[in-house]
Amino acid sequence: MALDDDAMEEVRELAGVEDPVARVKRASALVNRLQELVGEVSRIRREGVTELAAQGHSQIEMARRLDMTRTRVQQLLTSGPRTERVFLGTAALTVTFGGKREADKRGSGRVLAQEDVNAYNHLQELARTMGLDSRYEVIEPPGFVNLNRDNLVVICGPRLSPLISQVLEADRHLGFERDDQGWYLVDRTAGTVYRSPMDAGVHKDHAYLGRLPRIDGKGSFLYIAGIHAIGAPGAIHYLENHLAELYAEVKTKRFSTLVSCEFDADTLEIETSMRLSPIYRPEIG
Repeated sequence: MALDDDAMEEVRELAGVEDPVARVKRASALVNRLQELVGEVSRIRREGVTELAAQGHSQIEMARRLDMTRTRVQQLLTSGPRTERVFLGTAALTVTFGGKREADKRGSGRVLAQEDVNAYNHLQELARTMGLDSRYEVIEPPGFVNLNRDNLVVICGPRLSPLISQVLEADRHLGFERDDQGWYLVDRTAGTVYRSPMDAGVHKDHAYLGRLPRIDGKGSFLYIAGIHAIGAPGAIHYLENHLAELYAEVKTKRFSTLVSCEFDADTLEIETSMRLSPIYRPEIG
């Protein structure tokens, strides 16, 4: 397959870079971009073949319609990234956490809760199984973060980021609220309030899981936040066990839901997770 004019021009410019260090760096960046593109196109192809199979087409029929051998159709049904991978992203993920400043004998510095570390470890492993790399950032107080990025996951409650609090207002169904007893989650559509069982000494918490709009209007980002810090790994536990079915329902469109989790008080590892609320979609009502 011939490269298009824009691609050929980029390759010619690359070949003309005199400094070998700069040439290698630019070539490596281009290879990474192409590999990401190939990965996503392969995922889309696998999804299409899977949809044909779900519609009841036999492998022989698919082979005929796609001008492939039956063996090749069998390969496409199992090769390439899993179709639900795009729920997380199409390339390396950037996972941002709300940072707190704590003072000690050495001064003050940004701190991640152990629950956040657990959340990242599990999300990193989930991404790895999907063929995606990941890295994390800490959102410095007072909570400013660049939300206008692709493949972004934000794990930060509204208490630590006024910006996140404002973006959450785009969700008319679910959200965080606060009173003299503390933070809680509310399902405005159902008229239900969800306070954290942790506040009553029970080893359970609730979390918000959704896809929120970017400020620049050019996409969305995945958002996770618990009433307490343990809620975030609880939401990720839910993703670990329900990613395929969640993707089947919402694809990469905006949505929100509430998740409840139980955890081990000693290890802070999540033991169970389940949805508390329906999955709300802004375009549905």
